[in-house]
Amino acid sequence: MAERILVVDDEREIADLVELYLKNDNYTVYKCYTAREALDRVESTELDLAILDIMLPGTDGLSICQKIREKHTFPIIMLTAKDSETDKITGLTLGADDYITKPFRPLELVARVKAQLRRYKRYSGDAPKEESGLITRGGLAINVNTYEASVDERPLSLTPTEFSILRVLCENEGKVVSSEKLFQEIWGEEYFSKSNNTITVHIRHLREKLGDTMDSPKYIKTVWGVGYKIDK
Repeated sequence: MAERILVVDDEREIADLVELYLKNDNYTVYKCYTAREALDRVESTELDLAILDIMLPGTDGLSICQKIREKHTFPIIMLTAKDSETDKITGLTLGADDYITKPFRPLELVARVKAQLRRYKRYSGDAPKEESGLITRGGLAINVNTYEASVDERPLSLTPTEFSILRVLCENEGKVVSSEKLFQEIWGEEYFSKSNNTITVHIRHLREKLGDTMDSPKYIKTVWGVGYKIDK
């Protein structure tokens, strides 16, 4: 069954172009031009990924992202204005998994979509399971087979990106993992030029869910100028 992708952009030419390229790769596309249409579609249709333009009339894409994250974990890619760093950070903080800056190359967007869907399939259990299973670090437990995580037996509601970051850190227990390595492991080398803020914001969000603090973290520790680690 073809993956179902929501495309939300009030610029019809852009929405039509994205739809064309995605359909060429055999995705099912639901195209919306307003926030109201988009939210109705989210409620009525089982989706695999959303592409949201931030600049929309009335309710913006950031608000849609926030509403989606109240109930759903499928990947969200934000379309942002050129050099709008604040929008990128806000989007990531609200639960977006990736962003792409306008104007963009359609083939790059399709590549981002494919990368996010691969990770989401692993996260949701639709892909073949890895041999490794449960990893525990103090009160933290992460199962790479079922893509479930908990802290002190409290289930964690993680996005696929947050789960992937936690998995990489747990698998490298006791070692410092650089931001560059996290990029390569999670987004692939083609996204290596992303702003370091991407990792920083995801780590901050992950710490909040773990009940961690930056000043005295129990789980994810920052090694300044190098990266992040989870101690043995």
